[in-house]
Amino acid sequence: MLTYIFKPQINNLIIDGKTLISIIYNKPEYISCNLGLRKCKVNYLNGKAILEKYKIDLDYLKTIRIDDSCVYAITPPGEIIKLAFFSGQHFYKLRAISPETAPTLEIDGIHMHRIKDITPWNDSYLKIKFLRIRPGAVVLDVCTGLGYTAIHSLMQGAREIISIEKDENVLKLAELNPWSWRLSDHRITILLGDASEIVEYLRPSSFNYIIHDPPRISLAGELYSLEFYRSLYSLLKPKGKLFHYTGQPFEKIGYKIVKGILNRLRAVGFRRVIYVEKITGIIASK
Repeated sequence: MLTYIFKPQINNLIIDGKTLISIIYNKPEYISCNLGLRKCKVNYLNGKAILEKYKIDLDYLKTIRIDDSCVYAITPPGEIIKLAFFSGQHFYKLRAISPETAPTLEIDGIHMHRIKDITPWNDSYLKIKFLRIRPGAVVLDVCTGLGYTAIHSLMQGAREIISIEKDENVLKLAELNPWSWRLSDHRITILLGDASEIVEYLRPSSFNYIIHDPPRISLAGELYSLEFYRSLYSLLKPKGKLFHYTGQPFEKIGYKIVKGILNRLRAVGFRRVIYVEKITGIIASK
């Protein structure tokens, strides 16, 4: 178990692919920078697009095969880096939803947030809203991802958040995502490692809330096991609450998976175990 030191890459300017294409062909005077977190004025001079200290060579930009669903980092020297890469057997990508909202993370083409009729940012907010995190709470966040649920917990007044992430590649992408940069807050501690092992080292009855947002069961079956749920139960304080993301249960296979989760949570002692369709997940109490 290692503590991961989160280092936001704030010297880069982050732009979605559609905006880069617009710079080439439409030459807008203002664009959305850092995916909607601020606006930038664009000047065009001597074949370059100049955004504050960043200069983009338009001829070079035209030679790049721009993916309009992807996110790009512009470095101060003007280098353009696509935020998508292979590592080992997996392909990681920051997927742009729009020029003005938080992106989602895709691994092997599977996105980690709901994006139909909702943004990833609001998807994460709803989870925290239904969990009703109170000011001063201590929160365990299992599977950091881009950190949106941890950040929303902070915004609701949590005083301490322990977040667990197994995949360092995910955290490297989060460091490049402006919507994730608050993960550097001193109240958030990121532990790098396998959650099924790390929970055994955490102090029992020390968390008011647990947010469990695992990958699909075929990728991380250990995070859906009776043993793991028993560990989560032991970590909660009396009257503590758990949110467990499940996805849609009304698909044929999904229904069986959710039913199994409900049964195992009840078997280890959770009460008021309820599936909430609006957040495609389960709320349970100790």
